[in-house]
Amino acid sequence: MTIDELKHSGWIMFECISGSKAYGLDVPGSDTDIKGVFVLPQDRIYGLDYIAQISNQSNDIVYYELGRFIELLIKNNPNILEMLAVSDEDILYKDPLWDKIRNAPVLSKLCKNTFAGYAFTQIKKAKGLNKKIFNPIDRKRKTVTDFCYILQGKGSVPFNTWLTETGTSAESCGLAKIPHIKGVYGLYKDIQTPYGGIVRDSECGDVRLSSIPEGCVPEAFLFFNKEAYAAHCKEYKAYWDWVEKRNPARFENTLAHGKNYDAKNMMHTFRLLRMAEEILSEGKIIVKRPDREFLLRVRNGEFEYEDLIKMAEEAVEKISELEKVSDLPDVPDKENLINLLLRVRKEWYKRYD
Repeated sequence: MTIDELKHSGWIMFECISGSKAYGLDVPGSDTDIKGVFVLPQDRIYGLDYIAQISNQSNDIVYYELGRFIELLIKNNPNILEMLAVSDEDILYKDPLWDKIRNAPVLSKLCKNTFAGYAFTQIKKAKGLNKKIFNPIDRKRKTVTDFCYILQGKGSVPFNTWLTETGTSAESCGLAKIPHIKGVYGLYKDIQTPYGGIVRDSECGDVRLSSIPEGCVPEAFLFFNKEAYAAHCKEYKAYWDWVEKRNPARFENTLAHGKNYDAKNMMHTFRLLRMAEEILSEGKIIVKRPDREFLLRVRNGEFEYEDLIKMAEEAVEKISELEKVSDLPDVPDKENLINLLLRVRKEWYKRYD
């Protein structure tokens, strides 16, 4: 089902502006994010056509079926909890039944992990971005031979260097396993009848073994660091997937402010941390941010990366202390919220009897 089909279905219970505009942190060019809740007809609930969530391609418009919404509410999911506390001016549509959900007691100490825990993943993400910016990976991926070394004396030389220094062609070389020694191979050379090289092709993830005639003496011994090659392939893929999928405008902004971190991500890190503090100390969700000025300074790249990381880590420690003295329950009352779900569904469906 598409968003347009949902809007014409009559199933929507609640709809609001979310994201940066709901937080009061939007800037010129910010997208308008929308979230909502809908109620499926009974035949879809009881049949095989249950739809838990409907979103557009960019995921900036998302609607949750009431059952899925309550399920995430029980988990104290930040995106779901925020929908209960958006400012009135950001509510686009509200069925009267929504107030029964909006006023239900749902906050718990789980918010320490769901808000601050998620924020901490953003810190790691910021560190990862920092690493990508300072350590770009060349477009040409390294091959198996770049991780092969010829043992010499007490050390080793890269296989490709050894080929050059000895005037040996790669095609003349062949490998044979050495029993009981992982990653080390006997390297043989035959100029008259070349073995065909030590790799099958550039996409192969391992060395190629050859059929070595009995009695041949190895020219040298080769070590293939297979683990390092696998790690390089993983990093290469992660880096170029990131390059392909990154938001060009956000990346240019990251470069423009010169601090080499994703300032928008870091802003939302501190928003989540501040919200976790407020929930644990005041027992409420504040969506429209009173610390807007500070958060926009973070977004504008006015702080050094290391200083922000230090502030974030200190905030995480403070949140851990607040959790210990908070009056909130450890977890939401699951049974109460399930009963609420059943009551609201019954009242909704009565309209169609």
